[in-house]
Amino acid sequence: MSLKKTALYEIHAKLGAKLVEFAGYLMPVQYAGIKQEHRRVRSSVGLFDVSHMGEFFVRGEDALAFLQKVTINDVSSLQINQVQYSAMCYDDGGIVDDLLVYRLADQYMLVVNAANLEKDWNWLQQHLLPKVELINRSDELSLLALQGPKADLTLAKLTHVRLADIPYYWLADGTVNSVDMIISRTGYTGESGFELCFPMAHSENIWQALMQAGAEFDIEPIGLGARDTLRLEMKYCLYGHDIDETTNPIEAGLGWITKLDKGDFIGKTAIQKVKERGPSRKLIGFQMDDDAFPRTGYTIWQGDRQLGLVTSGTHSPMLEKGIGMGYVAVDAAAVGTAIQIDVRGRRMAAHIVKTPFYHKSA
Repeated sequence: MSLKKTALYEIHAKLGAKLVEFAGYLMPVQYAGIKQEHRRVRSSVGLFDVSHMGEFFVRGEDALAFLQKVTINDVSSLQINQVQYSAMCYDDGGIVDDLLVYRLADQYMLVVNAANLEKDWNWLQQHLLPKVELINRSDELSLLALQGPKADLTLAKLTHVRLADIPYYWLADGTVNSVDMIISRTGYTGESGFELCFPMAHSENIWQALMQAGAEFDIEPIGLGARDTLRLEMKYCLYGHDIDETTNPIEAGLGWITKLDKGDFIGKTAIQKVKERGPSRKLIGFQMDDDAFPRTGYTIWQGDRQLGLVTSGTHSPMLEKGIGMGYVAVDAAAVGTAIQIDVRGRRMAAHIVKTPFYHKSA
């Protein structure tokens, strides 16, 4: 199967990006380097091409009832122009995907993970209600993420929208550099910033305008490598690593988006049972005690007892320590618990920590 390319592929190539296969796309994993790009987002501003993500639109008389059935959060609580983090589950409580639900003026938009696009589409089609129209616009739209403390100042140069009036997880319809788009205060970094959704034909125009507007703040293009380290410092889950069809929302720490009192939804019974009896394992964050850093798949130990596997691991550019996540038995999940990570055959000391790993200094 030939790999897809986003509308900005040529720009990434000209910038010297290291391009890799990701979710069926050729995507930039890094430009200047993961550490540098990561620190640029934390200190100033960076621009990500995340156009590989999927966008589904849901409209019709039963759109709300449909979304209430297939997602675990309460869509009825959304006001127009509000965004919600949610997930879809199987009947057994395993996670189909995590996603964002946007309530627009006359319809909803779902932003889903690129690697799950076809699976999610089929799942939604399978459970579609009669008076609902489901439209896949993933191949028509580009999605850029402008993230970092200088994101507001950068974007303000290109729009008349009052960005200060957009709260976290809300959106505005507006123009950026004369292009109509959805401007949402969302992101996957833990920093202030925006995600911009617009027709693909304007991709190069918007990218170049944002890079020019952010030049005084030393804006940099940011690849998927730094996107991963940024989200891990915040303990944001990544589908296929920290959550998947074998994990339920309660053990994954996603009880806060699981609204068991909203009425019936797919997976509710199974999730309710886990909540009532308590999960047998829990997704924890840990930090290495020395210079070693963990990788996905490494085993987690406590003496002779194997507790689980590392689901995500990296070297934190901000903490300058190895950090990771993994599922361990509840009786071994307390903050401060000493554990060991098997790093290529050597048991290296670590301890469970309170998350997120990274906290912005005041």
